[in-house]
Amino acid sequence: MAHSSGPRSGGRILVDALVGNGVDRAFGVPGESYLAVLDALHDTPQIAFTVCRQEGGAAMMADAYGKMTGRPGICFVTRGPGATNASAGVHVAHQDSTPMILFVGQVARAMREREAFQEIEYRQMYAPLAKWVAEIDSAERIPEFVARAFRTATSGRPGPVVLALPEDVLSEEAAVEDVAAYEPVAAAPSAADMARFRELLAAARRPVAIVGHARWDEPARRNLRNFAEANALPVAAAFRYQDVFDNTHPCYVGDVGLAINPKLAETIRQSDLLLAIGPRLGEATTNGYTLIRAPVPEQKLVHVFPAAEELGRVYTPVLGIASGMPQFADALAALAPVENPKWREWTQGARHNYLAWTEPVACPGEVQMAEVMAWLRERLPEDAVITNGAGNFAGWVHRFYRFRGWKTQLAPTSGSMGYGVPAAVAAKLTAPERLVVAFAGDGDFQMTGQELGTAVQYGAAIVVIVVNNEMYGTIRMHQEREYPGRESATALVNPDFVALARAYGAWGEKVSRTADFGEAFEAAVAAGRPALIELKLDPEAITTFKTLSEIRQAAKDAGR
Repeated sequence: MAHSSGPRSGGRILVDALVGNGVDRAFGVPGESYLAVLDALHDTPQIAFTVCRQEGGAAMMADAYGKMTGRPGICFVTRGPGATNASAGVHVAHQDSTPMILFVGQVARAMREREAFQEIEYRQMYAPLAKWVAEIDSAERIPEFVARAFRTATSGRPGPVVLALPEDVLSEEAAVEDVAAYEPVAAAPSAADMARFRELLAAARRPVAIVGHARWDEPARRNLRNFAEANALPVAAAFRYQDVFDNTHPCYVGDVGLAINPKLAETIRQSDLLLAIGPRLGEATTNGYTLIRAPVPEQKLVHVFPAAEELGRVYTPVLGIASGMPQFADALAALAPVENPKWREWTQGARHNYLAWTEPVACPGEVQMAEVMAWLRERLPEDAVITNGAGNFAGWVHRFYRFRGWKTQLAPTSGSMGYGVPAAVAAKLTAPERLVVAFAGDGDFQMTGQELGTAVQYGAAIVVIVVNNEMYGTIRMHQEREYPGRESATALVNPDFVALARAYGAWGEKVSRTADFGEAFEAAVAAGRPALIELKLDPEAITTFKTLSEIRQAAKDAGR
């Protein structure tokens, strides 16, 4: 990387550091607190700045970029309200282990500690949400802080970093040298680790692998598939990591998340060896820490994770391996397969249960969501990207769609509403040649639906499918379970979503019957611009396996 000894503004030094680290896109909402950065970007064609509508959406786009590329997603927001809005996306990146760097404008140094206009102490605010939070106190130190930010965001367990930028630091000049581009640091398993791993697998009779985590790559995914094939190993995906393993492969047995296939849950409970390769084994993947007994599982547990501090945090493994996923997958590729594995029929049975679970089932109303998902899974290209936020609507995606290609699922393990639309925009800008489909509930869409304007501005031809049941469906479901028949604060009066899309300049159409969906979807793709399809879902179709009335009646029968 070239060095510069001449004086530059802090904003110029910062942007040059981003260029030196290979940044090609940043997301943000402009603010007066970092005007010097915006001015430097004016003369930096290497970085495309995506102007978003709200800082939460901008941070979620940066998270999606980080997931898609493995490189830190870059986000700029202004101080105070901008920073608090962006915290939603930082929380997603934290729980999803996504590399991200959030740059936040800050009041000038002379105004600190006075509760100046929009002043916040970001070290305190972001401490629980980020791997590292710091404030740059002089222009001379910008290269140092930026270099550390990239290394911290990408090394070990990836995650978000937050750097506060005092306004006067960005405008002052300094003569400093640039720092060489970052290189991520990842641990690798030892020979002894892998020997013990194979020994445990060879001794098993009913093994199950649960795979996840965001920092796989295509070669690692291929090595995992080859290892599973060679050992006839059943492989399940952790919550919202279904694209780590091809769902059409004979070894794939389903996803371990919310609303898990009961037969898969039973398979995990009956297993004698759990190979957790990548996931944290958090609340969603373990069904509230009940699917696997804590702190000592009934099965032997092998846990592989990039950060050692996660190993044994909840579950005590018989073998804990601190390793990056590509490094561990390389070691798997060199491991001799188990001869005549004793679990072939076990794997075949689990696969049969998965296929049966993903056969379309009927739900109340004219729109059959399982049939919609089956239509999409048969027609979408292998590399199509599917995004979603949070809500019961996502259950139809997770259960009935089959993810085949790498980096085809962008969904928050944090359960954040509003993620699907901004994630889709970022995915389409990052990979414009790929088809990108965002799923959102009616409440979910209205959290960040204004980013449809960002999609129109930049020509990101995403297809947004709004599943409209006129309520906060997940909360209503829980409400009926706990307080049956006492609906409160979950009903929604919605806008005309199609008219809203058209107002933004997007294509839009409403679908009220399953038979009309295919033609509408094909027209949406053919439109060549951002598109929105509103699906009118019967409120009774609250989950993929129970109606709202059935949930209410079960609760009443239980005496609630």
